[in-house]
Amino acid sequence: MVDEGEVVPDVKLESVEGKPISPADFTGQKLVLYFYPKDDTSGCTAEAQAFSALAGEFEKAGTWVLGVSKDDARKHRKFIDKYGLAVALATDSDGAACEAFGTWIEKSMYGRKYMGIDRATFLVDRDGVVKRVWRKVKVPGHADEVLEAARALP
Repeated sequence: MVDEGEVVPDVKLESVEGKPISPADFTGQKLVLYFYPKDDTSGCTAEAQAFSALAGEFEKAGTWVLGVSKDDARKHRKFIDKYGLAVALATDSDGAACEAFGTWIEKSMYGRKYMGIDRATFLVDRDGVVKRVWRKVKVPGHADEVLEAARALP
């Protein structure tokens, strides 16, 4: 499980274009890496829309925003197109990123236990060090809080 002060894991993800992408690709830049359960669900849509609404502000703060779920690139593309999202999305098809960041957890709904992605966000500085971690994220106001933390980083 990744915590504040640790170097961001060099996990392999896939972009919506089908190209490999990794947090290490953003060295020299600030990065917001947010994990979410599933494309086109109410909470995940609200979160992606909130980050998208602030995309210009994140850019001014010199910060990339990358959303990660296990959905494939085709689903991500549909999600982006349907809602006009302005943030990049990546696929963690083998679950290695979720495991490395500690976001693959046991959940429970209506008494049924299952494994799923815990909504979490990681703010990484220009040197690749995790500076802030938000776990068990509640969507309202979260993107604003992350933006303020990104602005505070040099």
